[in-house]
Amino acid sequence: MEQFLEEIAAYAAAVERSPQHILRQAIGANWRQWKAWQAGQSSPTLHTVDKIRQYMADNPVPVEAREAAA
Repeated sequence: MEQFLEEIAAYAAAVERSPQHILRQAIGANWRQWKAWQAGQSSPTLHTVDKIRQYMADNPVPVEAREAAA
């Protein structure tokens, strides 16, 4: 779970959005979902994980942001 949250956070930072925004765009999550996952109060299903990863793959980090991070 930690690795997945880090993956979302890194993607969000690279696209200059909040993790909450990414979850809302990817799965229609409410704004509290990210905090609940971080606190261990809930966790995503594998289907939800797949949907979020697909969203990130379908909306890659712009080339400029990848080059700046390198």
